[in-house]
Amino acid sequence: MIIFGTSSKTFQLAMLNLLCGFCGNPSAHALRKRVTKFSLFFIPLFPIAPAKHSMQCTFCGAESEVPKDNVEHLLAQGAQPQPQGYGAPQQQAPAQGTGNPFAGQPQQGGQQGQNPYQS
Repeated sequence: MIIFGTSSKTFQLAMLNLLCGFCGNPSAHALRKRVTKFSLFFIPLFPIAPAKHSMQCTFCGAESEVPKDNVEHLLAQGAQPQPQGYGAPQQQAPAQGTGNPFAGQPQQGGQQGQNPYQS
């Protein structure tokens, strides 16, 4: 008895911040690649169809197919650093000085510069 069939595996390539074409909201989109392989005795051996790429909006859940030519463009776009602005997380500059994580925070009680956790 020979057991054979197909198996599909999905890989997440990137998370991209884009404007959704379905709901119109700026949100993260998962760029995924699905590969279907021929399996013999539950062991995937070789691909039987070209890989399919899709993108899914994390806000509304809409999924759409992406042509292979656009995948490389989207991956290159996702690798570039995004400017600070709408939709980009703001980073605070680290406090100058001794590397104290509590340096920029107001202290409760005690004298200025005294560590409240030391006894």
